[in-house]
Order: sequence, then C-alpha cells, then structure tokens
Amino acid sequence: MDKRELRSLYKQKRKELSNDEVMKLQEKIYEKIFKHDFSEVQNIHIFLTIEKQKEINTYPIIAFLRSRNKNLIISKSDFTTSTLTHFLFEPDTKLNVSKYGIPEPENAKEFSVKDIDLVFVPLLISDKRNYRVGYGKGFYDRFLSSCRPNVKTIGLNFFDPIEEISDINEFDVPLDFVITP
Repeated sequence: MDKRELRSLYKQKRKELSNDEVMKLQEKIYEKIFKHDFSEVQNIHIFLTIEKQKEINTYPIIAFLRSRNKNLIISKSDFTTSTLTHFLFEPDTKLNVSKYGIPEPENAKEFSVKDIDLVFVPLLISDKRNYRVGYGKGFYDRFLSSCRPNVKTIGLNFFDPIEEISDINEFDVPLDFVITP
C-alpha cells in the first residue's frame, strides 16, 4: 500500500481504538521505554500529544525523562513552510493548543536542532525497514534531515510494522527504532 492509503487506513484504525485499548497499549509502550538506556543522550526531542488524533500520551515519558535529568525539546509548527522550530521544554513552560490541536510552547527558549541527541517521532504506521507514514506534511522528514547524522530516532506506534510502504522516496528518513506494544 502507498502512504496515502496507509494514512487513511491507520487514522481510521487509531480512531476505532477504545480509550481502554489506548491505555493498555500505552502502558506496554511505556514499559519498553522505561527499560531503555538513555545514558548516552542528554537532549531529547519529544512530540506533545495531539489528543484529537488519539496519539500516544507522551507526558508519562516526559516525566520519566525529567526524573533522569534529561533536557527535553518540543516544537512549534509553521504550516506555511511545513517546518518546525524547537524549544527547551522546562517545567514552567506555558503551552497553548494551536488551531490544529497541537500543544506548543509560549514562553520557551529556542533550541538548536544540531544539539539534539535523540528524537521521539510520531507516526501512523511504519514498515519493517523503519520507514514511517505520518500526517503527510513532511514536518518530521524535514526536521530529521536537518539533524546531525548521528541523532538517534525512535518512533512510537500502537500498531505493529507492516511489511513495506510502497512509495518511499529520497526525502523519507528511516527511524533507528520503532517501539510498539
């Protein structure tokens, strides 16, 4: 299947998950993340949950990483250029929900993409080669291609990888890992 078909299918599959199913799937993902060794990284970019899209709740992950004294970085989306600007996410950072349902920082210090060590990446589905399908605007492909070559990437997904996304192109950036329940 191509990205367009997969995007539609997995948006629907995610929408059909009950709140109870989401909670159980999240718990399994959290267990895996909490066992992960983060000793080699300090500056971690994490996406904030778009609740209306039934994305994984990243706030327990944020609390876990803060307890490990990691610097957390979040983004603000520019829909005119399909780019992200990155900010240090401190405990006192105020968040506003954009018209797209994305929590974004209001009073945060900008953070250089070149200083990011690890990126948690949102996705709808991935394949066994760790390519992903997102929402189709290319925000994360642009972002990841601007990171250092050795940045680590971890996708978070409720669904197991499919065999192959049929229309991968030169702009698609494979992830290092995908964590599923």
